Amino acid sequence: MTPEHDMHPPSSQHRSGHRARLRQRILTGQGNALHDHELVEYLLALAIPRRDTKPLAKQLIEEFGGFPGLLVADADALGNFPGMGETSVAALKIVQLAASRLISAPVREQPILASWQALLDYLRADMAHLAHERVRVLHLNSKNRLIRDELVSEGSIDQAAIYTREVIKRALDLGSAAIILVHNHPSGDSTPSRQDIAITNDICAAGRTLGITVHDHIVIGRDGHTSFRSKGLI
Repeated sequence: MTPEHDMHPPSSQHRSGHRARLRQRILTGQGNALHDHELVEYLLALAIPRRDTKPLAKQLIEEFGGFPGLLVADADALGNFPGMGETSVAALKIVQLAASRLISAPVREQPILASWQALLDYLRADMAHLAHERVRVLHLNSKNRLIRDELVSEGSIDQAAIYTREVIKRALDLGSAAIILVHNHPSGDSTPSRQDIAITNDICAAGRTLGITVHDHIVIGRDGHTSFRSKGLI
């Protein structure tokens, strides 16, 4: 990670005045009117107080494809960006973690099928803007409460591996009564591929023989999501 030194800082008086105005807008309930780069600017200012962070904030948003893409970006990728260091990366990642915990609370506290929209919101926030493919399996008990949300694999820009035997074995190990498969399409298009449909059929068939229900397979994209069950694919 690169050092977080000042790079052509403006005057201390100008910098402190600008940050004070941002802080007041946040504290007086006007934070929703802040631009994305202003949110990032203020976060970075907490990590690099002696530096003008507005240019860096704008560069990061452009590099990572917007505010959501920046927050879900890999920590190593963030740390390799000029001007970023561990403290700055941690400032961004703690916001992602806090947002994820807030959004996931209903999913963890209620039966999944009774909080379906909350589940979709949680998954989209976490996966819609990833630059690589990620496969997750949500394990549920007999009351459809979440036992475990597990990352199964991560892949290149358009491919991650998922194996029927491993998914079913893990479900048996956890005593799962049901599972929900989830993966994202970095292209942004949530339309299932032939391979997605084939592997889902295999997992459903294997699950049926062992009393494990596949409630759904959800594909997440920037354009929205696709539910195999709602499309009649399960």
